[in-house]
Amino acid sequence: MATLKEYFFKDARALTQHAEFPITDRDGNELVKVISRVHLNFEANAFYVSFYIPARNGVDCPELLCLNSLGQLFEWKRNLHVTTRLPNLQETTSDDLRFTGRIFLYSEEPVPDHFKEQIWQEAKPLGHLIEFRSVEYMEARNRAEKPLAFISHDSRDKAEIAEKLAIALSTRMCPVWYDEYSMQVGDSLRESIEKGLKECRKCILILTPNFLANGGWAKTEYQSIFTRELIERQKVILPVWAGVTAKDIYDYSPILADRVALQWDDGLDTVATKLVAAIGV
Repeated sequence: MATLKEYFFKDARALTQHAEFPITDRDGNELVKVISRVHLNFEANAFYVSFYIPARNGVDCPELLCLNSLGQLFEWKRNLHVTTRLPNLQETTSDDLRFTGRIFLYSEEPVPDHFKEQIWQEAKPLGHLIEFRSVEYMEARNRAEKPLAFISHDSRDKAEIAEKLAIALSTRMCPVWYDEYSMQVGDSLRESIEKGLKECRKCILILTPNFLANGGWAKTEYQSIFTRELIERQKVILPVWAGVTAKDIYDYSPILADRVALQWDDGLDTVATKLVAAIGV
């Protein structure tokens, strides 16, 4: 099941930039670190913002502190200088975009009603439109969505490949099972992986030198996926090669070497688009 953090990253209909910002008290002590996103819509000549707020760690209302830090976020946005050229229009930069007032607050802990009322009252005179998204939002989305693909990867390829691919697929309305987003504290690793392997329509194998050298979970996942193919008598494996050759794959698994694979060198957009088509979203 997807987490609130996953929805924070994939709930975007525009170009986004994000950064971590510490929320501090008056003495400069860090209270909580939030992820701030600026959503740039060049066609509408506008931008809006969103915040991901982890567990409060004793902070009463970090959401209010986030709103108080908007000036810092806008200053960071002014330093982006993102430039684009839309069809039949002059070149446009992120500096030209106007703030719509829309602010989305993704809070791992539900915001008490009295804090919501306080925030709405303070935001209204400023023209800010606040939307709270927390546990209820996550649960409603989970009920409506089911992961369509399982991403099997070596942990050393997480940052550079697996996470980027998971986000790219999610933004294309293709929910995926991805360990960082699909597991909660206290979950059984084995049970969660087995559930994902059995329930997802397809299984994406990110085949890298790290994966091929992994004799632990990566090997176990591949064997489980291959066993599922034998039992169900259908092809569920979607290979993505990154930094490996046909001989490397053949040495690892001759049967796997016969599968048509996507090449990570073709670019994230190309790989994600072709995977969505193969998954059948």
